Amino acid sequence: MKVTYQMFFTGKSPELSDVEFYRREMALAELAEPLGFEGIWCVEHHFDGPYSMCPDNFSVLSYLAAKTERITLTTGGAILPWNDPLRVAEKLALLDNLSGGRAQLGVGRGLSKIEYDTFGIPMGEARGRMEESLDMILAALNSGVMEHRGEFYRQNAAPIRPAPLQKIAPRDVVSIAMSAESRVTAAERGTAIASFAQFPTEAHAADFAEYREIYRKHHDDEPPRVILSDSVYCSEDAAECEATSKEAIFVHFGLTMAHYGLDKSGHFDNISGYQNYAAMADAMIAAGKEAAAEGYWAAQLTGTPEQIVARIKERYDLFGDYDQNCGFSCGGMDHDKAEASMRLFAEKVMPELRRLGIPVREAATV
Repeated sequence: MKVTYQMFFTGKSPELSDVEFYRREMALAELAEPLGFEGIWCVEHHFDGPYSMCPDNFSVLSYLAAKTERITLTTGGAILPWNDPLRVAEKLALLDNLSGGRAQLGVGRGLSKIEYDTFGIPMGEARGRMEESLDMILAALNSGVMEHRGEFYRQNAAPIRPAPLQKIAPRDVVSIAMSAESRVTAAERGTAIASFAQFPTEAHAADFAEYREIYRKHHDDEPPRVILSDSVYCSEDAAECEATSKEAIFVHFGLTMAHYGLDKSGHFDNISGYQNYAAMADAMIAAGKEAAAEGYWAAQLTGTPEQIVARIKERYDLFGDYDQNCGFSCGGMDHDKAEASMRLFAEKVMPELRRLGIPVREAATV
């Protein structure tokens, strides 16, 4: 199991300037390596500061490459339909060089009409654009040249310089797979998958089992480890933990619903490839905002160290070996509380996982 750190850049308090918010977010990220986390993931989002503001995760990870020595740096993800494939291949190759071979490509197709509409890209083309772009990027990173004539993209021969330090197989790439269609596409193409926690553990276990079954039908090797990403809050005080985590995660849930239009019936009507999100939105609206937020909070990784260890052990038993991705800052949570939670998790959760036989890297002293 790799335990990694997730950067959301979400829920900025109105009292903080953008520059101060970023300073605090980056300070937390710089703690990840000495505390024993094995990777840093960084999202890509545009135009909606309350929800998330990271328009270039390659830039953030390049900064962190200079601040770290061994930690993996993952775009979680680069939203391919919003980016020129040649530029993604170039940025990944450059990050790989700057980090000494520690770059990992994570990709997604995007779900937000705000972002698609502002970029002027038809959302119904998302699936086709993502798949074509990913094929172009992988071919270019392994051949050193991008040249392509396809349905969405035309690219004259262009060398990728500097060349990446490593060859990239599909299984080295992570697809953010929140829908059944995305899991099928990832399994057929041979990429790993990552999902954000939003359902009971048994539901995620069923999704991961389906992905593995489809993967084995198309490939001779075993599927790569799946990744589950949570909003995490760890505290020795169970009552304080519930109150603090609910406040932050409920805010994060509300921002997420608004950003993606999941609080609006009909938002995804007539958008090809997003039918399951239309059904999800209808289900959340039917459940009611409070009940939906409560269910979302319950799916996240919150509690005392002992409770969190038990939750991870339950997942490990159901999923098999998997990677745990942890976002400690969300929903406008005070950064001091997020740091205390992160340090407690590293101090008491990760050693206990090792004691239970779940391999987790040792932390440095910090």
